[in-house]
Amino acid sequence: MTAPLSWRAGGTADAALLEVNGLRVRYGDVLALSDVSLRVPEGGIVALVGGNGNGKSTTLRAVAGLNPAEAGEILFRGQPIEALAAHRRVPLGLSLVPEGRRLFPRLSVRRNLELGAFTRTDTAGIADDVDRMFTDFPILAERAAQAAGTMSGGEQQMLAIARGLMARPRLLMLDEPSWGIAPKFVSRVMDVIQQIAARGVAVLLVEQNLHKTLAIAHHAYVIQTGRIVLEGSGPELLRDERVRQAYLGV
Repeated sequence: MTAPLSWRAGGTADAALLEVNGLRVRYGDVLALSDVSLRVPEGGIVALVGGNGNGKSTTLRAVAGLNPAEAGEILFRGQPIEALAAHRRVPLGLSLVPEGRRLFPRLSVRRNLELGAFTRTDTAGIADDVDRMFTDFPILAERAAQAAGTMSGGEQQMLAIARGLMARPRLLMLDEPSWGIAPKFVSRVMDVIQQIAARGVAVLLVEQNLHKTLAIAHHAYVIQTGRIVLEGSGPELLRDERVRQAYLGV
C-alpha cells in the first residue's frame, strides 16, 4: 500500500477557467471522492495523476456531469455548474474524451466527427470543423469513409480527441488517452495535447504514463484515496522523490 503523500500548498496564478472546491462523490455506499479541489487556467495543461482506483476518472466524470456531486462546488468560467445536467455543460465549453474512446465502431470516421457536434446547430460550421479536423489529423482524412472500429488503437484515439474538439470546447478533458495504443503513438498523443493547449483550449489530463504526462503538464495534482495530497508544476513533481518512489518505482 502506498504511503500517504503530504500536502503542498500552491497553485497556478492565472485566472481559473475551471475551479473545483471540496468535491465529494459516492458510488452507493462507497465514498469515491472525499475532498478534491483543483483549478485549470485558460489554455493550461493540468494533469491529475495517481494510482488506479483513487478517483481520477471519477473527478473528470463529476466535472462533466456524469457522476453527481454529493458536496462541493464546480465553477466553470466563474459560474456554478454542479447542478447542471451533463448535456447542458457541453455547450458551455466542456468536452470529455472518456477512457476507452467510446467511438461508434460501425460508423464512419466522418460520422463520428459529426456526432461530436451533437449540441450544435450551425451546419456550415460543423462541416468546416470536420474539414479542419481532417487538416489537423491527416490520418483521419485518409480514413474518412472507413468504419471507426477497423482502425488501429492509435488512430482511434486521434479520432476520439478530434471528436471531442468538434464541440468547440474551452476545456478538453482526456481520460487515459494512451490506453490501449502502441508506444509509438503515445508521444504523438502528447504532441497533440500540447498543440491543443497552444491554440487556447485548456486540457485536464488523466494519464497513467507519468513520465510523459508530467513532462508536458503546466501544473499537476496527485490524488490518493479520493483526496488531493500533492500539487506542483509537472517538472517539479517529476523530480519529487515522494512521487518517484510512490509511482515511478525509483
